[in-house]
Amino acid sequence: MPTFDVVSEVDVVDVKHAVENASRELNNRFDFRNVEASFDLKELVVTIKAEGGDFQLQQMEDMLRAAMVKRNVDPKAIKIDEKDIHRGKSFSRIVRFQQGLDTLLSKKIVKLIKEKKLKVQASIQGEKVRVTGKKRDDLQSVIAMLRAEELEQALQFDNFRD
Repeated sequence: MPTFDVVSEVDVVDVKHAVENASRELNNRFDFRNVEASFDLKELVVTIKAEGGDFQLQQMEDMLRAAMVKRNVDPKAIKIDEKDIHRGKSFSRIVRFQQGLDTLLSKKIVKLIKEKKLKVQASIQGEKVRVTGKKRDDLQSVIAMLRAEELEQALQFDNFRD
């Protein structure tokens, strides 16, 4: 029976390269001359630091998003903390990369699949959703339906087997 898995993962190497590219761009930008600003990556958590305040943090966030798009990392994979950290004259913002599907999103995916009344079964297995069906065409229509939906997290389709 054909199956596939719905997962939400980011490539750690691509994230690392995106952060490095954003750091290089930061060093070359004229508006960041003589300003203490940096990107720090530790275990899929990026800390954006700048002296200038919210405006410069927003510019650095845009640089990071642009670098991520160039490295084919989906911008939906990031979650930005709403509250900035202010210490002295330094401001920082935490950007987290989401790995795996949480239970609420997994249940929402299963519900969407069941609402379409396709001849497939969806089951939650840890941080992924496994979809099983008799026909390959049914599975491909599930993939197309999930891509068309506006979900709050980036989805990938793994382990497609006939």
